Amino acid sequence: MEHELASEEPIVSKSQRKREMQALRDLVKHIVASRQVVLEKLPVEERVIEAIVDARRMKREALRRQIHHIANLLVHADTAALRRAVEDMHLPHRQDTEAFHALEQWRDRLLTGEREPLESFIEHHPSADRQHLRQLIRNAQKELQQQKPPKSSRALFKYLRALDASDV
Repeated sequence: MEHELASEEPIVSKSQRKREMQALRDLVKHIVASRQVVLEKLPVEERVIEAIVDARRMKREALRRQIHHIANLLVHADTAALRRAVEDMHLPHRQDTEAFHALEQWRDRLLTGEREPLESFIEHHPSADRQHLRQLIRNAQKELQQQKPPKSSRALFKYLRALDASDV
């Protein structure tokens, strides 16, 4: 009879349970600290949401105890769904950051002075004014050579961002 019980439930070590609890506390800390997380969209009970709201007003030791309390409330909840919900709330910000970095890379490639990046950019953004783009690139390259402040480089980036926004 003891063997039947042991075979049904996987044995989880004490260390593993501690790691899982710490991961859950870290998730709760992130939720409490993040103002972007919309509590009503979290797949948790109302009492957990109330506890998170209370935690946002606490400091130091009271906050630490409240985080432990919230983690204990979430022990039997679906933490994978909770993590996905939190990640989905941060997704638009992450996408904006990725788009920003992609435009920075385009600007850097255009400033190399080679013809291929310019042609490739115009192919991706047919509404681009080729002459204006070349002028911005020339001015930015000249500033770079003369070690002046990157005024034209910023103008180029602003133009690229405007093109990217208009093509969406």
